[in-house]
Amino acid sequence: MKNFIGILFCFMAFTACKQDIKESPTESFEKDTDSIIEELNIEEVQIEIEPSEKTIKELKEELTAKGFQTFDYVDAKTQDTILMQQYFMAFLKSGPIRTQNEEEAALLQEAHLAHLGRMHEEGYADLIGPFGDDGSIRGVAVYTVPTLKMADSLANLDPMVQAGRLVIEIHPWWTKKGGSLR
Repeated sequence: MKNFIGILFCFMAFTACKQDIKESPTESFEKDTDSIIEELNIEEVQIEIEPSEKTIKELKEELTAKGFQTFDYVDAKTQDTILMQQYFMAFLKSGPIRTQNEEEAALLQEAHLAHLGRMHEEGYADLIGPFGDDGSIRGVAVYTVPTLKMADSLANLDPMVQAGRLVIEIHPWWTKKGGSLR
């Protein structure tokens, strides 16, 4: 893996020196992403709330006002009220166009990682990563946005998807608000 990263870095440094490239794939996708985010008013729905800071009722009201789907239930064993929130799980699957040469594939990978990094940094997606096998489902990203349309729009901005190297399959997914991995 270290060798691959080193080779990728050297390759990126070499290709960055070319004079004929006017705009990198990363710059291009960032402009596209910005326009989609503005169009969908996604920034208005972003919420950064620690569940312990508000009551379940307050949190549910705030999420509902932002357009998120929620429901709550009382755990029969603990009698705790559990707030469930809808997220969108995007499966990144092998696409029909996987014939890019090594240079094109490396540039697409760079832009793909930048896209996913931006989605995470700006709070649109969490739990992002590749699968450990060589199956047709290459990775997953869980989008924290109120609608399928928003999740689909953001996922399809991925340069790998736009190039046809990956395709997206999105499903609504419910989990406990504020839950974490162990």
